[in-house]
Parts: sequence; structure tokens; C-alpha cells
Amino acid sequence: MVKKPAREHADANMTTRVLVQDIMNSPVISASPKDTLKDIAKKMKDEKIGSIIVMDGEGKPAGVVTDWDIVTRGVAKGDAGSLRAADVMQELHTVEGDESITEAAKLLRKHSIKRLGVVHKNRLVGIVSASDIISVTPELVGVVSEKAAIIRGELGIGRSAGKVSGYCDQCGEWSDLLQYDDAQFVCEVCRGDTNSESTEAE
Repeated sequence: MVKKPAREHADANMTTRVLVQDIMNSPVISASPKDTLKDIAKKMKDEKIGSIIVMDGEGKPAGVVTDWDIVTRGVAKGDAGSLRAADVMQELHTVEGDESITEAAKLLRKHSIKRLGVVHKNRLVGIVSASDIISVTPELVGVVSEKAAIIRGELGIGRSAGKVSGYCDQCGEWSDLLQYDDAQFVCEVCRGDTNSESTEAE
């Protein structure tokens, strides 16, 4: 039995074939740093979106305001009427439009955020969210759920921690033999596990 290279794994191919630009939301809905939270909330409601990109005077993205920012930094503190976009906006992390959705998912996880700006030739062209990615990769939900169960110590009888499939947190390659170690999921190669292939061959 010949084991396929990580890059040729069926699930890995499925996710790398879909590009960020294929699923991004465009055009970008924006606001001024001086816009009030009330104005931004109204625009979100009218456009049926959960975030607004804040543009500076030169038309470049200065940050992002989400519905969560409005609730936690404005309404919850009783300052929604006086605060402006510049007061609550967060840094906008970006991804190139021709990157795979797998890369976008890694960035979302790395920065613990739910949205990324999509850029093309140094220009913001769209927004991609975690829900956009999940909507086209429903089978990844099972992988995420299994990893979460391991972290919480809820993995019962069945597949062991050493049999979890997913992307290695160190090298980024797909592996069917991830192990959770020191708050990371690490593949057999990065673990230096030379017995993995011989085990598979048997």
C-alpha cells in the first residue's frame, strides 16, 4: 500500500481548489472613521451585513467594525450614541484573493477573528467570513468538532487522538495522523515519527 503525499489528500485538494475570491462578499460596504455607531448599525441593517470596513481619507482601509463591536464596546457600555467608528474599530487582517480558502481559515484561526479583508493588487476588493468558508466545506465541521472534543477531553471510544485528520499547526500539511500536543495538532513528520509509514505499510 502506497501512502499518498499530504498535498494529494482528497479533502486537501477539495479545499485548495476553492479560492478566496470565489466565495468573498463584494462590493465592500464602508464607512468613515467619524460615522457614529448608530449610523453604522443602520447601514448594517440596511445592507444585511455583520461588519463595516472603515476607510480613511485616502480611501484605504483603516479598520473594521463588527456587530459584536457595537454591542460590546458601545451598547453594553451605554456609549452607543456618542462613540464613532474610529473609537471601536479593530485591525483589519487581509488575505490575497488568489489564496485558497484553507489559507483563509488558518488566518482566521491564527488571529481569532471571523472576517478577513480580501485584497487584489494591493486593493481591498471584498470580505470573506468564517461562515462563508464553512458553507462550502461542511465536511470540515466534523474535523473541527473532533479536535474540540480532544481539547475538552470528551473524545470517547472510537478514533484515538493519534488518528485525527486535519492540517498540521507546524508545517500546514494535511495528515490523517495528527496528535494534540502542547496546544497544537502536529503531524507525524513534524513529530519525527519515523514509524508512521511502516505502520501504514503493515
